[in-house]
Amino acid sequence: MVKQFFQIGEQNAAASSALLLVRLVMGTAFIFHGWGKIQSPFGWMPEQAPMHIPPFFQSLSALAEFGGGIALVLGVFTVLVSAGLVINMSVATYSHLVVMKNPFISLKGGGSYELALVYLVIAVLFFIFGPGKFSLDYFIFGVKKRSGLC
Repeated sequence: MVKQFFQIGEQNAAASSALLLVRLVMGTAFIFHGWGKIQSPFGWMPEQAPMHIPPFFQSLSALAEFGGGIALVLGVFTVLVSAGLVINMSVATYSHLVVMKNPFISLKGGGSYELALVYLVIAVLFFIFGPGKFSLDYFIFGVKKRSGLC
């Protein structure tokens, strides 16, 4: 049952190559974004932040970004990692869009919700399509068997 959860769908080499490139870039970005947070996982948000996030959830966010970035680069447990990043980036998008009322893109260099939304959408992509053939998930768990419905 667990193996089926992490198996990837059938994809050709071009699609798997594109997923690999996006995984490497996004994973590396999350490693850097999460590095400072993982140094102080229960208190990386300032007390005067517009939205209070309890320390436990701050630590989950730090782990999702730093550990999730490493997992994306390797392409391991991609569906699970993507679910965590979808939640994390949904909160970040909500925080920027609704709580701080930031624009999509700030032309004056201030806050915006563009990057959080882009990461959210890419995390959804990995949740749906998986990491591609060039991943540890492929080598460990294999490919899902096709059903007669598709």
